[in-house]
Amino acid sequence: MKTNRVKTKLLLAGAALVAVACAAEAEPVAQPSLYVSQIAPLLESNCAVCHMTGEEAGGMSLVGDTARGFLVDQPSQEAPTIKRVVPGDPDASYIVMKLEGTHIDHGGSGAQMPFGGAPLPAEQIALVRQWIKDGAHP
Repeated sequence: MKTNRVKTKLLLAGAALVAVACAAEAEPVAQPSLYVSQIAPLLESNCAVCHMTGEEAGGMSLVGDTARGFLVDQPSQEAPTIKRVVPGDPDASYIVMKLEGTHIDHGGSGAQMPFGGAPLPAEQIALVRQWIKDGAHP
């Protein structure tokens, strides 16, 4: 009789462990968004020096979470008919044009960004394009 109780307890404990393991597999660990993990740091390290508060050239702050509000669905100052970031459409986004140096071809003005520095590497521009293509989510 005692052996049956021990076996039952072991079976119940095993079943509980299996249930916990299955629940853990069903709940993936949340990964930081592309914006949080890559885009915000890229903007801060390459752009925020000139675009700190929103009072500087271009009228935008590119610091942390603030940057997204100045970019997404906002008209550019240089080419007001073109939005800085058009979610889902990197080719229509002025920030991509400025980073790639094609902004003049689209009615924009000024220098390629980042101002006074080397253009961003293609891999970093590709990240910005991917973020925009994916909807420019925070």
